Amino acid sequence: MIWIVLLNVLGWPLIHFAVSKLAFRRALSSFDPRSALFRERSFEKGGRFYESLFRVKSWKRMLPDGAALLGQGFRKKNLRSRKREYLEEFYLETCRGEWAHWVTLAAAPVFFLWNPLWADLVMLTYALVANLPCILVQRYNRLTLARLLASA
Repeated sequence: MIWIVLLNVLGWPLIHFAVSKLAFRRALSSFDPRSALFRERSFEKGGRFYESLFRVKSWKRMLPDGAALLGQGFRKKNLRSRKREYLEEFYLETCRGEWAHWVTLAAAPVFFLWNPLWADLVMLTYALVANLPCILVQRYNRLTLARLLASA
């Protein structure tokens, strides 16, 4: 039982770290905002969906910034400039961040290999709670940045 607990407790940080490293190693140009994963859906209404349903603006600052935690990468906690080059980079970095959280979330079934069903549900709940808010914020930020870029 101690090995199962250790695998669970150490497994998630290892997955988060490995996926983050993988995301940082991918060229920013490999993230296409027009791809099926990242493009805007009609229900998103330029990001207003995330604000009206989830009130993203009220809690997004409470989420950790992966770049700050790892000491590398593009920090997305605050908008630091309104220059077009910066906004374009930030826009693409939201794709990188969203991709990393989707990949991390997709790793949840690995824990099903050694856990009983009740623990599988705990692991899946953790994966959803740890990643979905970040995915929502990345999408909200990207759509907001798209509006800023369109008006710049």
